[in-house]
Amino acid sequence: MELQALPSRIGQVRRIVSAQLRYWHLDALIDRAALGVTELLTNVHLHAQPDKTCTVELELLLDRLTVSVRDHDPTLPVMEVADRLATGGRGLALVAAVSESWGARPDGDTGKVVWFTLPALDVAGALPTVPVRAPVPEKGPRRFAEIEVDPVADPLDVRTPAHAPARSAVVG
Repeated sequence: MELQALPSRIGQVRRIVSAQLRYWHLDALIDRAALGVTELLTNVHLHAQPDKTCTVELELLLDRLTVSVRDHDPTLPVMEVADRLATGGRGLALVAAVSESWGARPDGDTGKVVWFTLPALDVAGALPTVPVRAPVPEKGPRRFAEIEVDPVADPLDVRTPAHAPARSAVVG
């Protein structure tokens, strides 16, 4: 989704990210993903030049959720140690603390992408199963039954949407 990194828009993005993760049955990641994307968008709002336009992307591949923010400022962020009485300067440290990994990379000559990853495993250490409809062999008319597909055990099963990157778009 493309947006202006303004305080009012950051709250909307948090709600969109939360809704998407609920849709993917990744409720356990909502708090960490919302905190991480809030910090990255706040950095765009505070530091990005020449404008505050950015793009937020969520990508779910196998066992990993990647959240990335792309902006038009080529200056890569640096995590610094904030003074204990400082009222700011801890955003990237928070992202590092709640994520599995994070980083930044140049994006062409006039921008960058800052990203973080979260493990998309449930508490038991397995990916959420995705219900799909499959034929049940029997004589007579064809019938369907609900089955559970384990994306790890069946990684090439094209019926499971968890293997394709998903993107949501909001204009404005």
